[in-house]
Amino acid sequence: MPDFTPAEVQNLKAQYEKAGQGHVFTYYDSLSESEQKAFFEQVQKIDPARVQKLRDLALNPPKEEGRTVVEPLPDSANASIIDSKPEDIQRWYDLGLELIGKGEVAVVLLAGGQGTRLGSKAPKGAFDIKLPSHKSLFQIQAERILKIQELAAKKATDPSKAVIPWFIMTSGPTRGPTEKFFKKEKLDELSAEENANRAKGVPYFGLEPKNVTIFEQGVLPCITNDGKFMLANKGKLAVAPDGNGGLYKALQDEGVLEKMRPNIKHVHAYCVDNCLAKVADPVFIGFAAEKKVKIATKVVRKRDAKESVGLILQKNGKPDVVEYSEIDDATSQAADPKQPDLLKFRAANIVNHYYSFEYLDSMGDDVNKLPPHVAKKKIPFFDTEKGEAVDPKSPNGIKLEQFVFDNFKWLSLNEFACFEVKREEEFSPLKNADPAQKADGTYEKQPEDSPTTSRRHIKEQGRRWVEAVGATVKNGDVDEGIEVSPLTSYGGEGLDSYKGQTIDKLTI
Repeated sequence: MPDFTPAEVQNLKAQYEKAGQGHVFTYYDSLSESEQKAFFEQVQKIDPARVQKLRDLALNPPKEEGRTVVEPLPDSANASIIDSKPEDIQRWYDLGLELIGKGEVAVVLLAGGQGTRLGSKAPKGAFDIKLPSHKSLFQIQAERILKIQELAAKKATDPSKAVIPWFIMTSGPTRGPTEKFFKKEKLDELSAEENANRAKGVPYFGLEPKNVTIFEQGVLPCITNDGKFMLANKGKLAVAPDGNGGLYKALQDEGVLEKMRPNIKHVHAYCVDNCLAKVADPVFIGFAAEKKVKIATKVVRKRDAKESVGLILQKNGKPDVVEYSEIDDATSQAADPKQPDLLKFRAANIVNHYYSFEYLDSMGDDVNKLPPHVAKKKIPFFDTEKGEAVDPKSPNGIKLEQFVFDNFKWLSLNEFACFEVKREEEFSPLKNADPAQKADGTYEKQPEDSPTTSRRHIKEQGRRWVEAVGATVKNGDVDEGIEVSPLTSYGGEGLDSYKGQTIDKLTI
């Protein structure tokens, strides 16, 4: 990045003026030197000409010619953990474990969100869903990495290579708190109880700090309806994170690809709010690596025709994600001709992806071609014409964001694969706060995608695992389940010692 010098300030100002955004420097001369430097450092990270192109692309998307034809992905690009042969699943697992054992697998975590809807200002990954152990989402996922490294090391030719580097993409508001949380430092955003629980743990949850990289996604300016960048105050642009599709540019800009390049060949990416995510899942990695695809994605079956989820399918002969609102009732309700008791379009997107490193490393300028999406918002801003702060009562501008799946359509069907998994084993998103409670402690309505459902799903999974080896659970748990630590079992393995036992503990 250029140094903060008068010459570089003039160069930057010229760039913004050329793009018709010179007004952002209106108050520059009235700022203190430290404020000028902070402003310079913020605006130099943004290419105004690029943002203009993105805005134009968002407001004038290319029209698709002819009739849109949607079909399920072909069998050649599909597999399902539900109906695959056991020997196929074992082969994929063995291959994935072998690749982990060679040190060729990395994990990218999308963790830019705060727990705002959960009533927390902390990073969502720091949230405590009130398991008996009080482990945060970050800790659960870190321990899954520790366990799968351990399983891979046992089979590896050189166990020291069985290391999975973890790359955690944060946003401006969550980077600092995430770094502190990993280091086991107190967070102002957490309660005293939550900080006390974290203090009982270890830094980086037992992972080697050198194998954890916390980086930051980019931002895009908020834009008025007539195309002008907005100021938050006299010395700061109003900006918003560039969406999960900003991942690809951040991998380049933050030096992540450079770090991966010497050894990594396979990358697993997923979202922090899924407490059941099988981090670095060897079956998924083995499946995708065997097919030699550039991108693969996990899906779960739609609950019913009305569930509002994006669908993985082929659109005009290319892999794509189509939002629920884009599909008519007849299409969403259509039955699968081969399996009439199932929906024809049932592959629900859960934002859980495999990438070949070679693909990510080859994207180049394509990271700037992801079609942005427009969100019309009420955006507080500093009015340069009136010289005052404005808190609007109605939408007054737009935020642009990119979606991580919008590059799927750039691939051919033989470069893409879809892997169906069991919802109850792998997908439980944390999106909403629990509903209000009645006087008797029950909820006023059914919790949905909340801390309660996340907690229940982990404990129900634990119960299934121990019952599968012949154990009985009688522990008085309010959810009639049991928490199985990821350090005890990654996916139900290693529990044979409980055969025939009655387990009275809340967690094992």
